Amino acid sequence: MEMCDICLQSPCHPRCPNAADPPAVFVCSGCGDDICDGDDYWDIMGEQFCENCVDNARGVAVYDPE
Repeated sequence: MEMCDICLQSPCHPRCPNAADPPAVFVCSGCGDDICDGDDYWDIMGEQFCENCVDNARGVAVYDPE
């Protein structure tokens, strides 16, 4: 394996633009996107959801007495 021209490491440092993408750990049950090593996710009753799906599902309860 050759040394990287940018980070001068072999293999590349994880923050190097030439570094490989982190491996997928889960697949989001909401959108189907990969949840990769280091990503925030929610485990809800055995299903994994990415941060974006949880943010999109969030709502605010508003009391309407009428």
